[in-house]
Amino acid sequence: MGGFRFGLVDGLVNARPSPAALPRANYLSAAVSGADSFWVGDHLNSLVPRAVATPQHLGIGARLVPDVDAILEPWTMLGHLAARRRPRRLRLGVAVTDAVRRHPAITAQAAATLHLLSGGRTILGVGVGEREGTEPYGVDWTTPVSRLEEAIATIRTLWDSGGRLVSRDSPYFPLRDAIFALPGHRGTRPPIWVAAHGPRMLGITGRHGDGWLPFVLVRPDDYGAALDTVRSAAGDVGRDPQAITPAAVRAVVTARNRDDVDEALDSVLMKTSALSAPAAAWARHGVTHPLGDDFAGVHDLVPQLLDEQTVLDYTARVPASLMREITFNGTPAEVLDQVATWRDHGLRHLLVINGSTLNPRLRKGVAATGPFLSVLRGLRKL
Repeated sequence: MGGFRFGLVDGLVNARPSPAALPRANYLSAAVSGADSFWVGDHLNSLVPRAVATPQHLGIGARLVPDVDAILEPWTMLGHLAARRRPRRLRLGVAVTDAVRRHPAITAQAAATLHLLSGGRTILGVGVGEREGTEPYGVDWTTPVSRLEEAIATIRTLWDSGGRLVSRDSPYFPLRDAIFALPGHRGTRPPIWVAAHGPRMLGITGRHGDGWLPFVLVRPDDYGAALDTVRSAAGDVGRDPQAITPAAVRAVVTARNRDDVDEALDSVLMKTSALSAPAAAWARHGVTHPLGDDFAGVHDLVPQLLDEQTVLDYTARVPASLMREITFNGTPAEVLDQVATWRDHGLRHLLVINGSTLNPRLRKGVAATGPFLSVLRGLRKL
């Protein structure tokens, strides 16, 4: 499985001066900092409430990103990046594609195509998606976990079919004399990394996944315990538990000093990320989640329905301690110490979201670029 690795995540929002400007710049940052991988999200609209993605809260960034809900299609963008000459050929992944909204045959085709274009550098991240990208578009959201498991099985069936006609019973994605003739790259298919959190999905990861890619686990002890569940499930079906790559997606908020870090963590836009945390995480800090005691987290968030005053009311309730818990934050040395703790609990591939530029003061947001690059360079040595 190798040593510790990291990648950068790009949100794929359409920006000025061109749709590919930000992904290209972030790919370059990943390449020069020694990253192993570059990732993009898969959404139809943003997880940031559009009501606060305004010049008042986003500052000069609002000129760069005119509409935060103008999200680009991930497989198209990764194909674009794979086709261009780059200083380093990073692994390319989607974190994560939606197994409920996308038919698995289409996902199998997209991932297999990118694997061929990229010379075998594709990672297929899959998850159940979110309510905000399904229900508003007429997609059934009643059994997302069952659909995810069937989607993975369908993708593997198609990939393993060798171009022969294949049939498979499934309550969601039945195959009847289906054909999938795209070859692998030198006999390989993209590894499948599963965005799993609850016990049932952790079991699915252990039985079917090549990697584990959680988004909302917020404490290293929780991460280690969940990883044990994944590995136990793998062992139960005769798979090698150590062959599953333990990954995670986390935001990094860094700056030259603690005051600037705390200022960024206290920004409205940064605190909207706490709305994606489950109610249990809020409760540990003595606060009730504004969306209710039973709120499960990002999967149930529909940010486009929140008006500005509601978002401001909600984010005003976010404890500073919760923001410190759901991110890697501090000076570069402090951030690297936090990542090392997660590494000691099993993490081997960190996907980094850069939250450092969200300081409400433009000068400080720009100044955070240097410390952020220091963090990336430090990750190479973990």
